[in-house]
Amino acid sequence: MQELEESVEWLKARGMDAPEVGIILGTGLDGLAKQIEVEKEFNYSVIPHFPIATVEFHFGKLIYGTLAGKKVIACQGRFHYYEGYEMDKVVMPVRVMKLLGVKYMLLSNAAGAVNLDFKKGELMLLDDHINLQPTNPLRGQNLDALGPRFPDMSRPYALSLNNSLIEIAERLGIKLNVGVYASVQGPNLETRAEYRMLRIIGADAVGMSTVPEVIACNHMALPCCCISVITDECDPDNLAPVDIQEIISTAKKAEVNLTALYCELIASL
Repeated sequence: MQELEESVEWLKARGMDAPEVGIILGTGLDGLAKQIEVEKEFNYSVIPHFPIATVEFHFGKLIYGTLAGKKVIACQGRFHYYEGYEMDKVVMPVRVMKLLGVKYMLLSNAAGAVNLDFKKGELMLLDDHINLQPTNPLRGQNLDALGPRFPDMSRPYALSLNNSLIEIAERLGIKLNVGVYASVQGPNLETRAEYRMLRIIGADAVGMSTVPEVIACNHMALPCCCISVITDECDPDNLAPVDIQEIISTAKKAEVNLTALYCELIASL
């Protein structure tokens, strides 16, 4: 808690006060950040106790400003367990944004489609998830100032936010699949047998992030939602080697729709 409070006080002292919405941008999904009327921005490296994003497609910057009439804070670059960080560091930005005052958390990620009805370049709204990460951000002594020892996870994604996003997508004519996201450790991609397993246990898409942050949000009673950009189709019977550059390219093309959905949602909050 002391580290969190010191990070929060450092940011408040530099003008990051009274934000309403927090945003975490996934791999290749920095377009939404470009819509923000920036007032303050800081590299993670200068914020006390913040880890540093090591993935080349993540910028490692905290941005504060106005988007769709609301004060927002955006993490341009997130942290992953596979980078070597402990889970408390992975979820630190979420906790800091909550302590700064955000009322909603909007997340995004790039994911592979396990449900072969979902196609590359489409979006998937997370209705639920399967946590296959090897540890949990709430492991260890509970931070009572943030939330309870045993937080409920019966509906990890806020129904009101999801319903609004479904309505906005229909109004804008954007295809928005709804499904279950499986979060794995990574950083390697899955084998054919693993894709078959994920489908059997009920996953529609798979990625290497998001769920630890969502657990932290639920622990703090912070309403959250998440949209995945489907960047590849994980057909175990026709599995081709993954081209990371193609995944990034697909994410950037699809994020136009993601940005439109989240801008409309923020305006409505």
